[in-house]
Amino acid sequence: MAGPVAFFAVFFAYPVAAIVARGLEIDGSWRFGRIGDVLAQSDVRHVLWFTTWQALASTALTLLLALPGAYVFARFDFPGKQVLRAVVTVPFVLPTVVVGTAFLALVGRGGLLDELWGVRLDTTVWAILLAHVFFNYAVVVRTVGGLWSQLDPRQEEAARMLGASRPKAWRQVTLPALAPAVAAAALMVFLFTFTSFGVVQILGGPAFSTLEVEIYRQTSQIFDLSTAAVLTLIQFAAVAAILAVHAWTVRRRESALRLVDAATTARRPRGTGQWALLAGVLVTVAVLLVLPLAVLVERSLGAPGFGYYRALTREDGGTFLVPPIEAIGNSLQYAVVATAIAVVIGALAAAALTRRDAGRFVRGFDALLMLPLGVSAVTVGFGFLIALDEPPLDLRSSWILVPLAQALVGVPFVVRTMLPVLRAVDVRLREAAAVLGASPWRVWREVDLPMVRRALLVAAGFAFAVSLGEFGATVFIARPDNPTLPVAVARLLGRPGDMNYGQAMALSTILMLVCAVALVVLERLRTDRSGEF
Repeated sequence: MAGPVAFFAVFFAYPVAAIVARGLEIDGSWRFGRIGDVLAQSDVRHVLWFTTWQALASTALTLLLALPGAYVFARFDFPGKQVLRAVVTVPFVLPTVVVGTAFLALVGRGGLLDELWGVRLDTTVWAILLAHVFFNYAVVVRTVGGLWSQLDPRQEEAARMLGASRPKAWRQVTLPALAPAVAAAALMVFLFTFTSFGVVQILGGPAFSTLEVEIYRQTSQIFDLSTAAVLTLIQFAAVAAILAVHAWTVRRRESALRLVDAATTARRPRGTGQWALLAGVLVTVAVLLVLPLAVLVERSLGAPGFGYYRALTREDGGTFLVPPIEAIGNSLQYAVVATAIAVVIGALAAAALTRRDAGRFVRGFDALLMLPLGVSAVTVGFGFLIALDEPPLDLRSSWILVPLAQALVGVPFVVRTMLPVLRAVDVRLREAAAVLGASPWRVWREVDLPMVRRALLVAAGFAFAVSLGEFGATVFIARPDNPTLPVAVARLLGRPGDMNYGQAMALSTILMLVCAVALVVLERLRTDRSGEF
């Protein structure tokens, strides 16, 4: 545990605590009354209200549209199912900047809807809600669908034979069994939308602001660290509560169900109703998930002769100090280093968490590992600048800051991917190797590693994709001469002109393709046949 604890203490807890302390300390003394002063502001209350209700609305809309998809993937077997599963998962690994850009190309000024029918949805809440559904559709499909595919269908059939109608059998037999998975998926969607930044920043305009966006505005535009610190504490408390409830629902799901092999429950659709349901899900995926990405690609090809792509190779002397195309190499290099850090730290933490003699501290650290997914990335990024600026940690001018921030987000994915596999290793194999004289390191190398090698590769793939698209912290610490792809896209969108807009579409398309390739590799390496993350 020494490595993971030191890593999170230095590069997560310390920067966050530093910026919060800087904001709450006024004239050398702590002013906790500042919390009440900030909450009394009407604009802050409006941000809190909008953050909460848009997250609730996004969660409800995602469940409404994705639960039929979860059923189709769990119970139906049809040609192209694996390809469709990969298509559904692509949005989840896309950076939020790409998601926002794709919907901007679809519903924004000069977008597809504007050209065809004169309809614009950008700077409206509907654009934000639909983008959140796009991003989180896979969370519901794979979390709920993974469990649904393992539920024994004979239980519902038995209820039907005893006289229950199909809706009643589903409501009284299947739904209670699915409830923990639905609750876990809903909480994760709520967490992602409650802390939404890139999507709201691009689509919301000045009219809509979540807590994360407001923290960014207060920090980088108004320079009011006091208000930003209070908002960070509020978001931290909300995220901690969400993660606590999520951990409880996951424990219920793991302990309350008897499951069967998922391969035995799927069959070809039967009857008009089931074929209609499959067709409806396919249409939903095509319109909601595929269309925005297709429009993004089409807009990137708007200039003759790949003009927007060729413009990426030229310096403009304004937005960037280097040609925008260099952001691709920068992002790949940062992501590789961040992946290496995340895999080492995450693997050590996962190994410690699987020990039978793990104490309360270790088990509690499992929950703390998830906090970087919900705590303001903006706070972490700005905290890096103000906390890591003195020896022996004077890293403010170092390139390593970017991969360190990206690794913080990648570690939870590594831990969550490796834990189930490590826990499945028969402890008697380790004990037998130890009895035969193997050292702990050799036991790990010759017993655990062969069994978890594929899971380790999957974890590395997730960490790479997440690191590649990290935006909230990177926007503060990426240097102008070394921008990452998400930062470059955001800067181009922030400048007027068709050429800047087209270059943003081109860079977003490149980023989308890189993430899609990483996902295809993940699908080939995936060890969890149930379809869960």
